[in-house]
Amino acid sequence: MADTTVKIDSSTRDRFAAIAAARGQSVRAYLAELAIEEENQLRLGRATAAFRAAVTRPGVAEAFDEDFGGLAPLTQRAA
Repeated sequence: MADTTVKIDSSTRDRFAAIAAARGQSVRAYLAELAIEEENQLRLGRATAAFRAAVTRPGVAEAFDEDFGGLAPLTQRAA
């Protein structure tokens, strides 16, 4: 893997170094982990949006409710 240089201000560099040290990691390892975590958050956000769109389709919440014992997701149940 080729190395690269990213220019950031010294305050940000110091913050990354402090966080990495507190976690027992190098800055390189911390930033690699942070990138993976951020990618996962983006994917989770897209999946959440797709799930919310799906459960608004007619009959989906009722089918879920029937299958999972009254635990309809993200919808208001009729009283």
